[in-house]
Amino acid sequence: MTAIFVDGDACPVKAEIEKVATRHGLPVTIVSNGGLRPSANPLVCHVMVPDGPDAADDWIAEHAGAGDIVVTADIPLAARSLEKGARVIGPNGKPFTEQGIGMALGMRDLSRHLREVTGGQTHHAGFSSKDRSRFLGELENCIQALKRAG
Repeated sequence: MTAIFVDGDACPVKAEIEKVATRHGLPVTIVSNGGLRPSANPLVCHVMVPDGPDAADDWIAEHAGAGDIVVTADIPLAARSLEKGARVIGPNGKPFTEQGIGMALGMRDLSRHLREVTGGQTHHAGFSSKDRSRFLGELENCIQALKRAG
């Protein structure tokens, strides 16, 4: 059965994930190292991991697999999840794919290098209602594709 794993720290679409998952009867695991308000929904499980770099990412990478959906903005976690056969969606609704993950990793490294060299900051676009709408559509499409394949 398809399960949804959420990189929960700073994820702006947790409520949307819960709503769509409930409609489809899919379990959701929200993983974080911070205190999140637990959901009363029996399909939603919260896993709190210890503080530390990549603890939530490591937990998700260990538990997600083929036929699952991972929601994250973290590019290395997306790559690890894709390697295990999971589908990966960013909170902005843009899917991570096998074909595009190499470029995403390369751009991430380039941005980090530029920040180190210049001492500047990388600015990300704000999260918009268009992103939320795109996410809902992509999550629904992903679930439907997995149902058809399974």
